[in-house]
Amino acid sequence: MRRLRLRRTALVTAGTVLLASAAAAVAMPAGAAAAGCAVNYAVSSQWQGGFGANVTITNLGDPVSSWTLTWSYSAGQTVAEAWNATVSQSGANVTARNVSYNGAIPTNGTTSFGFNGSWGSSNPAPTSFALNGVTCTGGTTPTTSPTTSPTPTPTPTPTTSPTTPPPAGPADITVNTATRYQTVDGFGAAVSIWGGAWSTAETQTLVGLGPNQLGLSIVRTGLSPVSSEWSTQVSALKTAKSYGSNVKIMASPWTAPAAWKTNNSRINGGKLKTDYYDDYANHLNSYVQYMRNQGVTIDVTSVQNEPDWHPDYDSMDWSGTELQTFVREQGAKVQNTKLMVAEAVNLNYSYTDPTLNDATARNNIGYIGGHLYGTEASGRLKPYTLAQQYNKPVWMTEWNLHEADGSGSNIWGNPSNTAVWNETLDDIMRTVHKSMESNWSAYIWWYGKRYYSFIGDGESAYGTTAGAPLKRGYAFSQFAKYVRPGYQRIGLTKSSKASPLEVTAYQGDGKVTLVILNRSTSAVNNAIIQAPQNVSKAEYVATSQNASAASQPAGVNGNQVSVNVGARSISTVVLTL
Repeated sequence: MRRLRLRRTALVTAGTVLLASAAAAVAMPAGAAAAGCAVNYAVSSQWQGGFGANVTITNLGDPVSSWTLTWSYSAGQTVAEAWNATVSQSGANVTARNVSYNGAIPTNGTTSFGFNGSWGSSNPAPTSFALNGVTCTGGTTPTTSPTTSPTPTPTPTPTTSPTTPPPAGPADITVNTATRYQTVDGFGAAVSIWGGAWSTAETQTLVGLGPNQLGLSIVRTGLSPVSSEWSTQVSALKTAKSYGSNVKIMASPWTAPAAWKTNNSRINGGKLKTDYYDDYANHLNSYVQYMRNQGVTIDVTSVQNEPDWHPDYDSMDWSGTELQTFVREQGAKVQNTKLMVAEAVNLNYSYTDPTLNDATARNNIGYIGGHLYGTEASGRLKPYTLAQQYNKPVWMTEWNLHEADGSGSNIWGNPSNTAVWNETLDDIMRTVHKSMESNWSAYIWWYGKRYYSFIGDGESAYGTTAGAPLKRGYAFSQFAKYVRPGYQRIGLTKSSKASPLEVTAYQGDGKVTLVILNRSTSAVNNAIIQAPQNVSKAEYVATSQNASAASQPAGVNGNQVSVNVGARSISTVVLTL
């Protein structure tokens, strides 16, 4: 957004039951329609005296706005904690009801929930279910009952034996792969918009996946109104594409050429004259094709950076309806890329709703973008339901916060500085976590190279070394390096012991990856993570005030992993299944 800005306001399947629809007419709960159904009940893991189960409901009848699923156990099993449903039990009879966000199931739609339970001498699957009072009937798919070992043998990590005790007892974090949220596009930062480019070595540090590299998977660049300036970033962008893994390039224009604007200036806002809409579309397209000819694919092209901010540097003013008109009438002219609207300062929906509500305009864009300045205070650090309705991924494309520098001391060059770490963990990493919980698909910081950012810029007043990774970069890499493009966020549930932890989980490349923030002042030791199946390898890396992406021990035992989560830390656990 700007050259300098502070915050504004700031274990084997035990049984699977497939049940077909029934035609019986019975009394229904309010708001529900007559239902036929199929239910998949699967025991995802089992241990002595306990088990985990996932249940998937498919609605084969009319749409329902709320649901209740009932079944009975025949061997005395009992249900304990549940996720994505409210589950109660009376004797052998179990009732599961939807929670606030998953009550509606369209015809042929599905929803899932899971729970942990206990069992005694055996654990047979239920043989009958009813959805909103309508019995679901049908055959069962035969499966092999698990053989449960009362004393499982611990399996150490492939490299070194764990120093933590072998995991035992109930899980503290239970991963639920049946619950799926957004697909992640990546985590990134911007090159200099008005200055020089990253060097080859700096680019490799930012996008690489090796030791002391940060794993960024999105690079944002400016789209200058002057075509002679387009070559500035070619080398850095080519390096990012070739050296990194699945790196996306995003281009953002700050302004159109001055002569095309109502104020005849690059700065102080001013609108694009309507008779230059086609010229502007051709301008964006020319940039994309120029970069393509240089060997750089521009994956995402924004129509405008911050259409609602009109400072005394490059800027241009749009309304939401003007963006809608431009995208509807001119968007198809910008080829070999996907367009984004609108990168408003605080994800103001009035700049994006008009395009989303116009079918032609909507079909000409690939992404919704917004900046984080004031977004949380405005109540928009949450799922954007209209964008989700039309399957348009939401990207947070800029935020810049460095209030910790106070009077401008050189604290940024001190990797153990308390003020820097507190701001990094409590503001920046917390909002990355919140953006993922909000089903956003990308988080892009401001400049990747700056004294308050991911690698130093060498400014003597702030004490950083040009190109050297900073604490903030190591913290950000806990997401960027391990949650790769194409991974999907999945569900989880936590015990009371794990309640201080802020956790998100992801699945991809045959792995389950968890990013854990512990912003409390107490460690959570011997935290047990339960995966949906046996874990062959566990990698555990943590960053804190006194550690930077440091490898930590992890104990592995079947489908459980134990870790010690340090106080005031962010860590990543990668489970290879």
